[in-house]
Amino acid sequence: MASHPLRQRRLVRRLFQLYAGLALYGASSALLVRSGLGLEPWNVLHQGLAERTGLSMGVVLTVLGAAVLLLWIPLRQRPGLGTVSNVLLIGAAMDATLTVVPDVHGTALRVVTTAAGIVLNGAATGLYIAARFGPGPRDGLMTGLHLRTGASVRLVRTVIEVTVVTTGFVLGGTVGVATLLYAVTIGPIAQLFLRLFAVPPASDGRAAVATGPPSGAILRP
Repeated sequence: MASHPLRQRRLVRRLFQLYAGLALYGASSALLVRSGLGLEPWNVLHQGLAERTGLSMGVVLTVLGAAVLLLWIPLRQRPGLGTVSNVLLIGAAMDATLTVVPDVHGTALRVVTTAAGIVLNGAATGLYIAARFGPGPRDGLMTGLHLRTGASVRLVRTVIEVTVVTTGFVLGGTVGVATLLYAVTIGPIAQLFLRLFAVPPASDGRAAVATGPPSGAILRP
């Protein structure tokens, strides 16, 4: 009987981490947009599509996330609560942040904003993934293609990200120093926060942390 309230508290914590992480992810991505020094790979594509369609980045992110989720069907991937919440919440959080945070001017302030965006993005990743409610739609696409093609996760991820960055850049998305900085730092930062926010499993109380390389623990919005 004593374990019942413990399970409830654990569930509350996981739900809090899930939604706090998703909201923070959208907000941190908005900071990178405002810095003007470059975006995460998928957001380069989102921004490019937003420029071409006249839609907000958040709406594009949501629509494209839903479209990617449909690709899970032939790949036989199963979405979780976190997967669906990812599609619905990150774009809304990004648009909300963009409405209150103005463009950043001045080299020093742009660098600080970029650094804050990347670190907060890593924290958001740790919160969301450690809650263990299922991968984001783009992560599921990556793992699904890995399972169906037999290609390594690293290769599949590289091909997908090169494709979305290139397409986004051609459409008008921002590629810059922050794009490269994000690529080389987000893995270690996310791994650090994954360990910090790990939720002990109900079975034996040991913390669940990512055991793979940091680059494999990246949230795709």
